[in-house]
Amino acid sequence: MNKYSVKAKFLVIILFFCSAFVACQNNYTPKPKGYFLIELPEKSYRLFNEPGYPYTFEYPTYANIVKDTTFFDEKAENPYWINIEFPEFHSKLYMSYKIIGANKRNSFENLVDDAFKLTYKHTYKASYIDEQEFSTPNNVYGLYYNVGGNAASAKQFFATDSTKHFIRGALYFYAPPNADSLQPVINFLQADMYHLVETLKWK
Repeated sequence: MNKYSVKAKFLVIILFFCSAFVACQNNYTPKPKGYFLIELPEKSYRLFNEPGYPYTFEYPTYANIVKDTTFFDEKAENPYWINIEFPEFHSKLYMSYKIIGANKRNSFENLVDDAFKLTYKHTYKASYIDEQEFSTPNNVYGLYYNVGGNAASAKQFFATDSTKHFIRGALYFYAPPNADSLQPVINFLQADMYHLVETLKWK
C-alpha cells in the first residue's frame, strides 16, 4: 500500500468523524402532542319533567338520565337525586337535590358552605378556580365553578331559590383528568350545563 492510499484512507476517516460530530450538533425540536379529533353532535334538547320531581329542566338528546340512589355508598337522602350520563363522552353530571330546612344540617348557609368545600377539595390539582354568579327569570340563583388544570371535576355549580330548593351539580369523566385532551368536550358539555341551569324551574 503506497503512501497516497494511506493518506486517502486517513482523510476519509477524518471526514466521517467530522460529519458525525456536526450531525450531532443539530437542534432537535420535539413535535407537540396530538390528540384524536372528537366529533361533537349537534345541540338539541328535551324536557325533563317527571311526576313528583320538584324541578324541571332541559337536557341534551345525546344524554340519559338515571336515578341516583346512593351517595358515597350511603342512601341518598331523598328520591330526587339524578345523574345525567353522556355515554359518547364517558362522562356524567351528578346532580344532588336537597330541601332547605329539611333538617338541621340543611340550612341554606350549610348547603352553600358544603358546595364551596366540595369544589375546593380539588385545589391540590387545580391551577385556578373561578366563581361566576348567575340568576335567571325562573327564580334560580347560584354559582358556577370553573376549575382549571387537571382536576377530577372541571365544571360544577349550585342552583337554589334560597328558601326551599337546592341543587348541586358536578361533571366528571371516566378517564384520567387531562385538561388539554378533554378541553373541547369540557367546553361542549359546559354549554349544556349552562342550558340546563337557564331552563331550570321549580315546581
